[in-house]
Amino acid sequence: MEAEKVPGCCPNPLLILLEPQNQQPLPKIKSTTAACRHSFAATTTSSFFPNTHFTNHESLPSYQESFAQFLKAYPKYSETRQVDKIRNQEYYHLSVSNHVCLDYIGIGLFSYSQVQSQLSALVPVTSSSTSSPHECCDYPFFDISCKSVNLKSELLHGGHGSQLESGMKKKIMNFLNISPNEYSMVLTANRSSAFKLIAESYPFTTSRKLLTVYDHESEALETMVNTSEKRGANIMSAEFKWPRLRINSTKLRKQIIRKKKKKSRGLFVFPLQSRVTGASYSYQWMSLAQENGWHVLLDACALGPKDMDSFGLSLIHPDFLICSFYKVFGENPTGFGCLLVKKSVVSMLETSVSTGIVSLVPPTQILNSLDSSGSGTELDQKVNFVSKLDELHISGSYSAQFTHNDKSRNNETSTKEGEVAPKEKSKEESDHSISTLGNNTKREEKGSTEIQCRCLDHVDSLGLRQIGNRRRYLVNWLISALLKLQHPNRLDHFPLVKIYGPKIKFDRGTAMAFNLFDWKGERVEPILIQKLADRNNISLSHGFLSQLWFPDKYEEEKQRTIERKNGEEKDAENKKSKRTELGISVVTIALSFLANFEDVYRLWTFIAQFLDADFVEKERWRYSSLYQKTIEV
Repeated sequence: MEAEKVPGCCPNPLLILLEPQNQQPLPKIKSTTAACRHSFAATTTSSFFPNTHFTNHESLPSYQESFAQFLKAYPKYSETRQVDKIRNQEYYHLSVSNHVCLDYIGIGLFSYSQVQSQLSALVPVTSSSTSSPHECCDYPFFDISCKSVNLKSELLHGGHGSQLESGMKKKIMNFLNISPNEYSMVLTANRSSAFKLIAESYPFTTSRKLLTVYDHESEALETMVNTSEKRGANIMSAEFKWPRLRINSTKLRKQIIRKKKKKSRGLFVFPLQSRVTGASYSYQWMSLAQENGWHVLLDACALGPKDMDSFGLSLIHPDFLICSFYKVFGENPTGFGCLLVKKSVVSMLETSVSTGIVSLVPPTQILNSLDSSGSGTELDQKVNFVSKLDELHISGSYSAQFTHNDKSRNNETSTKEGEVAPKEKSKEESDHSISTLGNNTKREEKGSTEIQCRCLDHVDSLGLRQIGNRRRYLVNWLISALLKLQHPNRLDHFPLVKIYGPKIKFDRGTAMAFNLFDWKGERVEPILIQKLADRNNISLSHGFLSQLWFPDKYEEEKQRTIERKNGEEKDAENKKSKRTELGISVVTIALSFLANFEDVYRLWTFIAQFLDADFVEKERWRYSSLYQKTIEV
């Protein structure tokens, strides 16, 4: 069966049923979905380099040969050419810089071209300028202003903020297909801030448990755990079975289901996909938790661009939902987090002093805080930027305050907090001026501002099927190719790459965790791999797998594999907690919807260099030498 017949037979890969417990095996009648998934995996395994292993990086097939083989196995990949067109037109900097971005997971807001066209109209670039076009991104598309407010009060009475902010919220809610009648939204500084806000406000005094389902260490999750623990929460975690890292369903069921009925058991924090291993989890775990009195927090930060749309929140209505949005893929990936709270649960939240909530303001607000101590060229560029904004009538007040504060600093005086520059416009005038921001906003009939987020619009136009199929083909080809790399002169056919979690699989996510091992069987440090990849214009990440459960038969392998996180021994607070004490340091990648075959092929050829023992030893020595010099300094 050809791979082209497979995609589409399982329209929603997130809807994975829970494995039946203690039931007799059913007759061997495969459903259409199961048959499709099995056929996809079989086709992928048999189509790429059958009965072949590569022991030398110079023996790899060429890009043209590999791509032809790829298209033969996945002919429907050609139907995703619209993605390549969008990438070439809207994200051309990826080709210009020859950079492979495999450390990006999440959803963007604006395209690179959109930001550049906006800024090119605002920032004059002279022929004598030596600055790179990429430096334009030093000027923000919008600014973020922190608010010290109470989460509960903000949800009940916070309003919509500026027209820029209300327009952005409306755009995001529509993209996620979430009704403003059912959910309230606040914007947060980042993902960690959103998790902390919930931990500070959730009533752990009456609903004492916090149950999380993560196969890796997460800064955001640790922030929530530490804050909740201080407030008296009883922390519990799901475990993941070695070696396939599937959820230990027996234990998780026992943690969720309790004999004693209780109105509110606690908070169940759940991602539908792992942002490190790419494992997909059943949405029915959330349903089971709700049936047993838990409040559910859905972490959607690892989901693909259209996965939330397919999920649609129509089957499960979580009490809390966290996602994050970034400005530009591959360039200045700063942005904000979104915390959505079901209106029916707002009243139960406790009062707290929260610091993670932010407001969005027009882009020139940031100029008030720019340091004027830079070089004359830098300061002139900022002033030119302000002047151009004034010409476009989008922020006379902000530019006036900027220049006024500069003069004040030069005269060693300052404006008192709360004072307004004489020429400052009213809030209404400032909000109205947003509509003149190039082609990126437009005013609707009712007076609100509709924000144009071209990245979201592109994803909407492509749809789940096209995006999902494309990424499925790429990640499974990459896994198949990596598993074909094998050390030479070894009788045991020792592989170069070890992948943790799901391997070739129809419904896996596009994140992947792996390690490289040299010809002696010793692991190559993930940090070293990341640094070498960066030198080759490839961006990778690294992570730490945790909450691993080894059955007794894997005890010997556990002793060889498990490790303590670097620096943890010196951390007194971590010593008190056994939550992430042991695990595995790994290299991680994630494929965005803009990834193409050249990206994964370049990663494959880079990884294959580690088959050369001399290459590995030379780079290890260089890394150790540089690190030692850094410590001595």
